[in-house]
Amino acid sequence: MIETSLSKQEIQKVKESNYGSNKSALIIGGNGKMGQWFAQFLSSQNFDVYINDIEPLNDQHNFVDDINEIELNHDYIIIATPIQKSAEIIQQLCTLNPSGIVLDISSIKSPLRLPLRQLADTGCRVVSIHPMFGPDIQLMSGKHVIFIDMGNEEAVNQVKQLFQPTMAERIDMKFEDHDRLIAYVLGLSHVVNIAFMTVLSESGEAADALAKLSSTTFDAQLGIASNVSSENPHLYYEIQKLNHYSPTTLNALSDAVQRIIQMVHQDNQTAFVNIMTQAKKYMSQRS
Repeated sequence: MIETSLSKQEIQKVKESNYGSNKSALIIGGNGKMGQWFAQFLSSQNFDVYINDIEPLNDQHNFVDDINEIELNHDYIIIATPIQKSAEIIQQLCTLNPSGIVLDISSIKSPLRLPLRQLADTGCRVVSIHPMFGPDIQLMSGKHVIFIDMGNEEAVNQVKQLFQPTMAERIDMKFEDHDRLIAYVLGLSHVVNIAFMTVLSESGEAADALAKLSSTTFDAQLGIASNVSSENPHLYYEIQKLNHYSPTTLNALSDAVQRIIQMVHQDNQTAFVNIMTQAKKYMSQRS
């Protein structure tokens, strides 16, 4: 009830901001899940929202077939496509001279480094952001949006203004720090849950039978892993494959699992207790 109430308050506050009055936005990849989220989010702020994608949805208004054939005079151009495709679109924009702020929302930034720099060098106002939530979000309280300054602080502040009416926490981050940290925050957490669900799905044990025997820990882990398994597998593969820091975290995870296996096989209770104690000490440092 509290979350529903807060969500309604946030939606009302976004609408009342009217920040998009007399402004327009073009969302490239606007018919994808995050593209649709941004379309709804900006429309609620009274933006005129235009959508560019492979094909329009049924009865879709303001659909743009080809960005090469229109004047890119929108206040914001949001690139909400797969990561590799985003790099291609940014390069394409280098020759189209958009007058507004161009921002990507990619989960991994390394493949976009050169295209973003090249677009900024043309004089275009460029901002790179990373919304740390999925398209099913109803309330931004406790959620984060990462902002990366690509050389135009004023443009960053204008993009931040889009989220000002929400309860989302806005985080400034350097481009070179993003993928290293995301390798742990997304990459590691994703692969742990994918591995967990892989073991269960290949175990031969019925899901409903395990549910009847579940513990508090199993229920919590299963809930998270179930959500992960229902996400876009192509995006999750890109998050693992395109991040230059992924091998570091994947190898560290593999090493940790092998060490735990070895501790159990060698009856080394002391080492097992030590790693759990170390983990507890690490978690106690969280504010």
